[in-house]
Amino acid sequence: MNKIEGMFPKYIWAVLIMIFVGSLSINAQKFDKDMQKLQLAYKLISTFYVDSIDDEKLVEDAIVGMLSKLDPHSQYITKEEVAKMNEPLDGSFEGIGIQFNIFQDTLMVVSPISGGPSEKVGIQAGDRILEIDGENVAGIGLKNTDVFTKLKGKKGTKVDIAILRRNVKDLINFTVTRDKIPIHSVEASYMATPEIGYIKINQFSATTHTEVETALKKLGNEGMSNLILDLRGNPGGYLNAAIEVSDQLLPDGKLIVYTEGLTNPRREYKSSSKGLFEEGKVIVLINEGSASASEIVSGAVQDWDRGLVLGRRSFGKGLVQRPLNLQDGSMMRLTIAKYYTPSGRCIQKPYSDGIEAYQKELLQRYDNGEILNKDSIHLDKADKYYTKTKQRLVYGGGGVMPDLFVPADTSGYSDYYRDLVAYGILNRYILSYVDDNRNKLVKNYPDYDAYQKGFVVDDNIIEKLIKEGKKADIKSDVEDLHENSMPLLKAQIKALIARNLWTSSEYFQSINSTTEVYNKAIELLSTENEYFDLIK
Repeated sequence: MNKIEGMFPKYIWAVLIMIFVGSLSINAQKFDKDMQKLQLAYKLISTFYVDSIDDEKLVEDAIVGMLSKLDPHSQYITKEEVAKMNEPLDGSFEGIGIQFNIFQDTLMVVSPISGGPSEKVGIQAGDRILEIDGENVAGIGLKNTDVFTKLKGKKGTKVDIAILRRNVKDLINFTVTRDKIPIHSVEASYMATPEIGYIKINQFSATTHTEVETALKKLGNEGMSNLILDLRGNPGGYLNAAIEVSDQLLPDGKLIVYTEGLTNPRREYKSSSKGLFEEGKVIVLINEGSASASEIVSGAVQDWDRGLVLGRRSFGKGLVQRPLNLQDGSMMRLTIAKYYTPSGRCIQKPYSDGIEAYQKELLQRYDNGEILNKDSIHLDKADKYYTKTKQRLVYGGGGVMPDLFVPADTSGYSDYYRDLVAYGILNRYILSYVDDNRNKLVKNYPDYDAYQKGFVVDDNIIEKLIKEGKKADIKSDVEDLHENSMPLLKAQIKALIARNLWTSSEYFQSINSTTEVYNKAIELLSTENEYFDLIK
């Protein structure tokens, strides 16, 4: 071991080497000088600091500090966080396969995941799990994290569960063998009209391409000739997933996105000839929660004049991170390049005012009225670009600007409605209502179409919900709810009941019809002139 290495532990040396090695532009002499300064600082702290120090934490804090001075998306991830981070994007986790809720201090099965191990052994929606591996879990203040700890586990391991089922006197015992449980990124797909299909993607994961392909084939078989692709609130995910989804919509050889950075030369990603929906009208829905991979897809559709983008300006996250594994299992996600749309627009919004200002930028959109009023949007008129086919004018400056602005709908908002949702009262009430009335609902409404046409949220349901609000001591004005929020509340109740009876697809099918941007998309796709007037 040489003198420099001996000044502090090996793992610290390894971290520092990974940060600096490979940067050919740094003069070797300056590099040595900077390293010596950093090493001396560590040595002085460890020798003279008033209290004992945690070497590992000190190094982690140093890495976090360095990354925080670069950009908003370069970050350090602990070894404990790495495993949790990978699960959603990998498209699966290992467990027993239930959607659950903790209801009245009891673990309740909202629904078993289709094809999962719990469904296979006969666990049903509405079942209460009272014991796990012989240990009581009811009435003990169980938390969601406790449920994950007890029910998730390696594929092939077994867990014993005791269940209380409505109208069954004794506990029912099940032994469930854990397996891989899919995490679906296509949250909904259905026919909005006899000609218009709808697909909602909640993130871009390892399975998104397969899920979208399956949805397109299904909707195609049902007569789809036009498509609504809903990316509202989608925070992004894998680059490859965004490219593959874009490829389904674009003809062969079209540039989808390119990346470029100081030490990373331009790299282009183009479409192939395998797209399942290369013809037919397309509308992409976005809002301020649509980021990264969502912006790649919407930017490609817009820049090739393949379809229209509706909604509000997207988030503006266009920095490419490379995961760099450290020897203790932790990771750095280091920004190495930027994303650019086919016309050359950089997706990333500015961050030169610092990370705090960057993080507050969405709040500023609300404050300056951009969420509600198109005229309040600040456009950098000097940052002009033109779409590839029709030469339509589009602007850079971060995010994707929709072809047609649709403001956020706040007309049904009231403080009482906010509190019903925020305190979980609405969701708990729906769980209780479906649990009490499941057999009746299933008998009266054997399928979603019958439910959508026949079920009415009556005054009795509303009165019982308000009683639950009074029990929770909601202070806001119930009259405000009646005056301003009743249509929204009834629509939400109906949609939530549909989700509990069927799937999230039925939830969106129910709630979407009450939203302005969705109805505008239906209108545009149902008429020839307005759609093509906007895209010409």
